[in-house]
Amino acid sequence: MVVPLNYKGIRVEIGCRADVVIEEKLLVELKAIDQLLPVHTAQVITYLRLEKFPLGLLINFNEVLIKHGIHRVLNVPRSLEETLT
Repeated sequence: MVVPLNYKGIRVEIGCRADVVIEEKLLVELKAIDQLLPVHTAQVITYLRLEKFPLGLLINFNEVLIKHGIHRVLNVPRSLEETLT
């Protein structure tokens, strides 16, 4: 799914490309890399905020057990995020 980007009132249709979107509520980003980095989580958070989805999954298939490669990412409002940190 293409996630459009709005910047200063200008809509760019090909902003980002999400791997899987389920019922316009759950975003799934798929990876097959040695190690997930903070930039991968930031990518999912960006997609969630742009589309106003509540939940995302970041899945890395390069794990011995797939359950170790599944990471849940919540779309936490920035005001609450600042309070928690």
